[in-house]
Amino acid sequence: MNLEEKTTKINYIYRGKIINVRCDEAELPDGRPCKREMIEHPGGASVLCVHEGKAALVRQFRYAYGEALLEIPAGKLERGEDPMLAAKRELEEETGLTAESLRHIFTLYPTPGYTNEKIYIYEAVNVKKGQQHLDEGEFLNVVYLPVEEAVRMVKEGEICDAKTIVALQHYLLHNK
Repeated sequence: MNLEEKTTKINYIYRGKIINVRCDEAELPDGRPCKREMIEHPGGASVLCVHEGKAALVRQFRYAYGEALLEIPAGKLERGEDPMLAAKRELEEETGLTAESLRHIFTLYPTPGYTNEKIYIYEAVNVKKGQQHLDEGEFLNVVYLPVEEAVRMVKEGEICDAKTIVALQHYLLHNK
């Protein structure tokens, strides 16, 4: 069965600095009309960095949830930016760590029901300490946790961020 829906009209409701919001007119596979609400997002890049047996995480207040979350370093892609270069940049900016190279482990579709955001997840290889340099208006704390402790925090619901959970699960599966 054909599952594809066809966009018949794109209607922008809001165009912002980070996201655009649309309410499109579309056609279902059987030809009936429908509306599709969508958030356009340029995507993000993130890095699992395990250095000397500890995962480099950042604790950052997330306004949408009203709480500080523990996450792997990550940031928004600039339109057309190479995700791997963005991930390297974010690792250094947020933690002061640099990686000789990054290995792509996943591309995560966090909420496919209403956004086109993709989060590229990398693993840092051969890490060295450098200098942290946060963006203007960026406030976070770097936390180094033994991987086992971070995994325990996932199991107990203390780490709830999807990209971080996926990255830690991947690490567990491939580094036993």
